[in-house]
Amino acid sequence: MHRLRRTATAPRRGAHWRGWPRNLVAAGVLGALVWRLGTGPFVAGLGQIDARSLATSLGVALVTTLSCAWRWTLVARGLGITLPLRTAVLAYYRSQLLNLTTPGGVLGDVDRAVRHGRTVQDRRRSVRSVVWERFAGQTVLVAGAGCALALLPSPVRHGVRELEAVVAGAAMVLALVLWRLHRSPLAGQALGRAAGWLRTVGPARAELRSVLLARHTGWRILLASVVAACGHVVTFLVAARTAGSGAPLSTVLPLALVVLLAMGLPNIAGWGPREGMAAWTFGAGGLGAQVGVTTAVVYGVMVLVGALPGALLLAAAGLERFREVGHG
Repeated sequence: MHRLRRTATAPRRGAHWRGWPRNLVAAGVLGALVWRLGTGPFVAGLGQIDARSLATSLGVALVTTLSCAWRWTLVARGLGITLPLRTAVLAYYRSQLLNLTTPGGVLGDVDRAVRHGRTVQDRRRSVRSVVWERFAGQTVLVAGAGCALALLPSPVRHGVRELEAVVAGAAMVLALVLWRLHRSPLAGQALGRAAGWLRTVGPARAELRSVLLARHTGWRILLASVVAACGHVVTFLVAARTAGSGAPLSTVLPLALVVLLAMGLPNIAGWGPREGMAAWTFGAGGLGAQVGVTTAVVYGVMVLVGALPGALLLAAAGLERFREVGHG
C-alpha cells in the first residue's frame, strides 16, 4: 500500500524538465539583447524609475486587478460555481505576484485555480473558469492591437504583415503535412486523436456561448476586459515617458499593444519576449531599440510594484498556516 501511494503521488519522469525549453527561449532573447545592445538599457530602466511612476503603478494596478477579479467572478458564475469578489481580488493579487516572480509566468493562475477548486470542491470547473477568464482578456488585447494597427499610422504595420505571411505559410505547410499523414499508414491513429480533440470542441463552444457570450454577463465581461487592457496600456505609456520617450501617443499606443501581446508568450517571470518585442517595435518605429528595452524594464518594475500587495497576502497565508500547525 505504501508503494502504491508513492507511485500515485510521484511526479512523472521528465515533468520537472518540460518548462526548460520555454525558459531557454526567453533566456536566449534576453541574452541576444544584451549581446546586441549591452546592459546599458537595462541599467537605465532601473535608474529612471521615480516615485511618481511607482505610485501610478499601484493605483492603476488596483483598478486593473479589480476589473480582472470581477471578470473572473462573472465567468465562474456562468460555469455555475460561486466566487465572491473579495476572494477573487485577494487571489488575483497573489496570482499576479507569483506570475511575475516565477518561471513560466502561469504559476499564479494555476495557484488560484487549484485553491478555488478546493473551496468549491470542483477543480475542473475552477480550472476552466481561469482559462476562460484569461482567454477573454487576451481576446480583447488582440482585438485592440488589430484596431490600433489598422487605424493608427504605425511603423510596425509592415512587419506585422510579414508576420501574417509567415503564419499563412506555416498553415499551408501544416495542411500539407496533414494531407500526407492522411495517406500514410498512421492515418488511423492520427484520425483517432483528431476525433478525441474534436469531442472537446463541442463542450467548449457551449461554454463559450453560455459564459462569454451570454446576454446578461457577456457585456460585463467585455467591459471588465476593456478596463483591464486600458490599465496595462496606461502603465506601459507611463513607462515609456519615464524611460525618456517623447513620441506622440498615436505612435506609442500600437507599439504598446503589440508588446503586451508578446507578454503572453513563455517567459521568465515576465522577462524575455517583452523586452525583445519592445526592442523590435521601438527600433522599427525609429524610437531606438535601447529606448524600447528601457521602457520594458521600467514597465516590468512598475507591474511588480503594483502586485506587491500579493506579497502581503502570501505572508498572511503563511502566518495562518504556521499558527494552525502550532495549535495542531
